Amino acid sequence: MKLNLTAKILIGLVLGMITGLVLNVWAPDLFGTLDTYLFNPLGQIFLGLINMLVVPIVFFSLVLGVAGLGDTKKLGRMGVKTIATFLTTTAIAITIGLLLASAIQPGSNAPLSQEDRDSASYEAEETPSVGETLLDIIPSNPIQALAEGNMLQIIAFSIFIGIALTVLGEKTKGIYKLVEQGNEIFMYLVGLVMKFAPYGTFGLIASALGEAGFESLQSILMYVVVVLLALVIHAIVTYGSIIAFLAKKNPIWFFKGFAPAMTVGFSTSSSNATLPISMETAQKNLNVSKPASSFVQPLGATINMDGTAIMQGVATIFIAQVYGIELTFIQLVTVVLTAVLASIGTAGVPGVGLILLALVLNQVGLPVAGIGLILGIDRLLDMCRTAINISGDAAVALYISESEKKRKIKQQRGEA
Repeated sequence: MKLNLTAKILIGLVLGMITGLVLNVWAPDLFGTLDTYLFNPLGQIFLGLINMLVVPIVFFSLVLGVAGLGDTKKLGRMGVKTIATFLTTTAIAITIGLLLASAIQPGSNAPLSQEDRDSASYEAEETPSVGETLLDIIPSNPIQALAEGNMLQIIAFSIFIGIALTVLGEKTKGIYKLVEQGNEIFMYLVGLVMKFAPYGTFGLIASALGEAGFESLQSILMYVVVVLLALVIHAIVTYGSIIAFLAKKNPIWFFKGFAPAMTVGFSTSSSNATLPISMETAQKNLNVSKPASSFVQPLGATINMDGTAIMQGVATIFIAQVYGIELTFIQLVTVVLTAVLASIGTAGVPGVGLILLALVLNQVGLPVAGIGLILGIDRLLDMCRTAINISGDAAVALYISESEKKRKIKQQRGEA
């Protein structure tokens, strides 16, 4: 079913590209009419559906992700080490994405009409300091934060709720069940919204390319190149370093042994769907201990979304360049913080990356409509991101497994 959806989205992408480019060259007047009554409404409906899910899906999935850690003892040595490694690799991932996009500038040659740029422009308020930005993470009124869509405050509030549910355990079993059911509802709605994705893709791409023509297509291809390059660099440098220097293993041996799971992850675009195969492959081919694999990899499927973080970094810079908006240093820091914190609780299912991208764009004041430029091609990139995500989970599991083995050996030697 997921492969069928992928095919439909790719068909929508191709048809949208052809339709937009043909109308741009041979029938610009007809394009204006179709854009007003067909292309733009299709795209805006899809964007509206995405925005509708942003706040509840972040709240429910994040509370569930933190509460899902279970016994607080798991937040001990192994838990802290695992989470710290995941958050560090995610921060590195989005930084790689931001740096590459800033250097290569994939969106600098995507000409939008002056009218579109004017509609996306905004008057920047006085930039707060880093300290003020960090202090503002704690909401004075959580309900207001939820209503206004202040994502950093929502993330902080959700983490506190998740910790409370973990500590209180049986006393809050009913609330935990309610959050679990709420998460199920919105995961279902994500799947429902993604069924509309082929039509939204068609409308957004046809509208974007019909307006900008062939030159914007070149920028979209450059965006793809930057994302793929960032994914490869992150896999080789970041994961390679974890495997070589922390786990003391050969990175080539690792990727060769984990290749079967990466293939499944690529085809399903879902970390959750691939999890059983990822764990089996890590345990059999990489000799990861069962306790480490059982703890680290399921946790990674929830809070370790490096590929998604890379996409958010590159896409944010790309969309800013397309609309001619220059992001400040504080805004870039906000992008990193939002993406890293939002990765805790990100559901490992197709399509959620776009929802998180919408919240990142909202957080730094960029037009969410810019998602339309990358939506069609994002499904294919999502497959690549999933392969990277599950590889990161396995790399950290290998590191934790080897580290626990060495600690056990030292303890046995001490006892002897």
